Amino acid sequence: MKKFFKSLYLQQRFFIALGILVVLFVFAFFFERLIDYFKIGFFVMIGLLVFDILLLYRTKNAIKASRNLPDKFSNGDKNPVDILVSNQYSSSIHIKIIDELPVQFQERSFEIKEIIQKSDSKTFPYTVRPTERGEYHFGGLQIFVSTTLGFAQRKFSFNQDAMVPNYPSFLQLRKYELMAFTNKLRDYGLKKIRRIGHTMEFEQIKDYVQGDDVRNINWKASAKRNQLMINQFQDEKSQPVYSVIDKGRVMKMPFEELKLVDYAINSTLVISNIALKKGDKAGMFSFSDKVSNQVMAQKRASQMNLILETLYNLDTDFKESDFARLYIDIKRSITQRSLLLLYTNFETMDALHRQLPYLQAIAKNHLLVVIFFENTELKELVKQPAVSTQDIYQKTIAEKFIYEKKLIVTELNKYGIQTILTEPQQLTVNTINKYLEIKARGLL
Repeated sequence: MKKFFKSLYLQQRFFIALGILVVLFVFAFFFERLIDYFKIGFFVMIGLLVFDILLLYRTKNAIKASRNLPDKFSNGDKNPVDILVSNQYSSSIHIKIIDELPVQFQERSFEIKEIIQKSDSKTFPYTVRPTERGEYHFGGLQIFVSTTLGFAQRKFSFNQDAMVPNYPSFLQLRKYELMAFTNKLRDYGLKKIRRIGHTMEFEQIKDYVQGDDVRNINWKASAKRNQLMINQFQDEKSQPVYSVIDKGRVMKMPFEELKLVDYAINSTLVISNIALKKGDKAGMFSFSDKVSNQVMAQKRASQMNLILETLYNLDTDFKESDFARLYIDIKRSITQRSLLLLYTNFETMDALHRQLPYLQAIAKNHLLVVIFFENTELKELVKQPAVSTQDIYQKTIAEKFIYEKKLIVTELNKYGIQTILTEPQQLTVNTINKYLEIKARGLL
């Protein structure tokens, strides 16, 4: 009996009908001859309620439901979740689904309402967008069932407790993976880069086209064909490519609910995969007050799994990033000239000048690319019309910060340090472009 009352809920429609009857009984004080009709109406309502309850409880296991989850979530992306509900009643029913989502989503109003025909099953898909790496624990699945009459509601509870780990964005990895095998970059909305670099690894002789390096003209083949022919060389491979992630306090800033360090982690996963597909060695490490999470650049089959697991456990802290310690560790542990993709953030020229000597020292032995972020919220603020003195002041300050970011790019380029200034949402695309440009120009 206790279980029965715990699963029974009276609906709003019943209380509306009851409220109408109360008003009618009050009205009956002035017209006593109508009170008998109102009593009949009351008993009819009670009868309908009992009939509705009998319809709901006449079948013991009338509803079956399950939740289908992926093995792991992709951080910052929309991940699909399916709920399958089967109706074992002999009539159509109204259902309300309440899924107990993980606490990280802070979702308190999730529900799905639908009608299921008799002996039918339906799948209800929805998506979740996790923004924090870690474990996501789902609770139970609650299904509330009512008939067309709608006086009562029966609750079905299903123990669907489950844990799904949230990994760096492997969906982006799949999206950009084919770029390692084609030069048709415009198909992905990216700029097309002309391949002008080469090594001594010969590939083929082809017709000369404007823009090819004239130093590679094959004069003997040109004489035989009576037209200019050129030697084409393969890209140099097996070069170390390191993603260096600053996990200090400057990388804790969120954009679209995702921290800068998470954008950097997603980009690291993608660029590491593409580097391996292009025949290079991929590695990574992070730093704040010290260097950690180090994966040395290798080209082995298990390298991507190792990088993925390392990125899964990486997070920011509130410590000041020590670029001097970074320089010492790079000099000690990376002896071969490598491509270093440094994900960090500089907001002012003063912040850059404090670290510039160490960046210059790193760039002497390696090809260093400093990747930092535009503040998209400031850009949106600048676009807004100014209607007050305070708005003018805020827009002026915002424009100053935006301009200072451009000065940082100029300052780094002046010392021969490659840079990427990008919106957080475009980080992966722009990093891939820079990597492919470096490979095409043979800069490493």
